[in-house]
Amino acid sequence: MAAMNDHPGEQAAQEPIKLIGIRETPLSLDEVFRAVGDDAAGGTALFVGTVRNHDSGADVDELGYSCHPTAEAEMRRIAEKVVAEYPVRALAAVHRIGDLKVGDLAVAVAVSCPHRGEAFEACRKLIDDLKHEVPIWKHQKFADGTEEWVGAC
Repeated sequence: MAAMNDHPGEQAAQEPIKLIGIRETPLSLDEVFRAVGDDAAGGTALFVGTVRNHDSGADVDELGYSCHPTAEAEMRRIAEKVVAEYPVRALAAVHRIGDLKVGDLAVAVAVSCPHRGEAFEACRKLIDDLKHEVPIWKHQKFADGTEEWVGAC
């Protein structure tokens, strides 16, 4: 009998990066979830970032995201690092740019792996690294009329 980790389903897929994108249109959780479907995956982790109504004690009315032309390539580079580190069966990441309102989806990432623990870890690594490394900037507009720019997601 073969050891459990010898089964092909326990290994990373050959081309696990299924969806990477920067979008000016509303994000679809269905699209992201469908992209990471894999019969060998026992765990799928999905993270959704939404525009919240406050930041650092101030009420947020709206915000805008903008990005450097290399943002999508940087997202792919980070995705490649994640799939090199975890047994990823499928991975998806999309980020919205443009003007967003409170409650709008700003980012969605998902990872499927053979087991739930790996999926959680890989998904967290993916969103944390995207947030810190991808050149996406947030322009927040506050209820009191002030505004600020925040670097990288």
